[in-house]
Amino acid sequence: MDGHLAAAVRSAATTRDVRIAAGNLGAVPAVLRQTAPAERYVVVADDHTWKVAGKRVASMLASERLAARDPVMLTGEPRVKPSAETARALAATIKSGAALPIAVGAGVINDLVKYAAELAGMPYVCVPTAASMDGYAASGAALRDDGFKRTFACAAPVAIVADLDVIATAPAAMAGWGYGDLVGKLVAGADWIVADALGVEALNASPFAMVQDNLAAWLADPAGVRRGERRALDGLMRGLIMAGLAMQAHGNSRPASGSDHQFAHLWEMEEVAVAGMPVSHGACVGIGCLSMLAAYEWLLRRDLSRIAPAELAAIAPSAAALRAEVATSFPLPFMAANAEVEAVAKAAGPQVVETRLRRLQASWPRIAGRLQQSLPTAATVRRWLDAAGAPSSTAAIGVSGAKHAQDYRRARLIRRRFTGLDVLHELGWLDAMVSDLFGAHGFWRGSRAVA
Repeated sequence: MDGHLAAAVRSAATTRDVRIAAGNLGAVPAVLRQTAPAERYVVVADDHTWKVAGKRVASMLASERLAARDPVMLTGEPRVKPSAETARALAATIKSGAALPIAVGAGVINDLVKYAAELAGMPYVCVPTAASMDGYAASGAALRDDGFKRTFACAAPVAIVADLDVIATAPAAMAGWGYGDLVGKLVAGADWIVADALGVEALNASPFAMVQDNLAAWLADPAGVRRGERRALDGLMRGLIMAGLAMQAHGNSRPASGSDHQFAHLWEMEEVAVAGMPVSHGACVGIGCLSMLAAYEWLLRRDLSRIAPAELAAIAPSAAALRAEVATSFPLPFMAANAEVEAVAKAAGPQVVETRLRRLQASWPRIAGRLQQSLPTAATVRRWLDAAGAPSSTAAIGVSGAKHAQDYRRARLIRRRFTGLDVLHELGWLDAMVSDLFGAHGFWRGSRAVA
């Protein structure tokens, strides 16, 4: 491990070893002995990941005389589904065989094994097969249960062995999804800067730096990511894993998730799809990032010296008003119930809002300077996404322009995390911003007509 990665591992709650390099699949037995010793192991894969890496891992266990149960092959059409029911069945298999699981796969397999291992009371080891998302080193698993997706609390893997030669064999689109997930960290950092400056949530310097200090370098070669070049994939994979380690170090997802993820979570709960296939998490995050970069650009052009904090605070919505807004914004009952809890949890009275706005007004030159330094333009990031082969328009993820415009307000309601959306709302500018972005000269111009 390099110095940055080693330091991140030392601060992580669960993960104790991370190896990222071309051709290092053979390190799995040594990692198991050093970091995850067990009486026996079980490889968990699907048909595809078994062929690209799982079979070799199982063969290495045998040749190194590490006891193993027969591999567990997960199935699904057209691919394995992120089902909590599947994870519970897998947990029973793991527990009955007293075998430490080795997850060989991408996001869905990692989340299934992560939750299953938690239920079985065991650690697990992860062998990623694609640079498709940041959840490999993160705590928690996003799975569908009782008809909707939610995040289950569970520990991250104790070790991760990422072979870039294996990862390069994944479909190029998957690396594009991972690139979209990683660009979202730009907005996550901006949202945390604002929340810290306004006294809402203090910035934790070390986890913040773990993600932000090298983010530009990790994002620097989107075309190389698309071509599967090892150096570009190395940067992408490091960024995604470091984001997960930062979440472990901080204790929640704030270092890697902001208003970009609020859009993504909204669209994932609504099961947006293209040609009948659910859109990936990273694709949604990438568009969420563009949405908020455009919003921050708009905000940075405003003059906050003229706002009237007391007047704005006087019209801050009450809890009852928020409940009414949620009821009209979310026709699906489970989404409305979730949004009501989240929106009311972050509701603030007039005095708190006035204090925040006065603080924003007084410190805006400093905040704006920091945001301008850290945030590329939305147009720039759109070019990066295009180069990486990632979706760069709402049409590409099955979201119409009209829906997208409405979702700036709806995304604010589904999570209690304070972000740039809340700043725009408390300033009374959220609707004006949306109108401008979707107007004749705005970033999303013409997108209302997109089906």
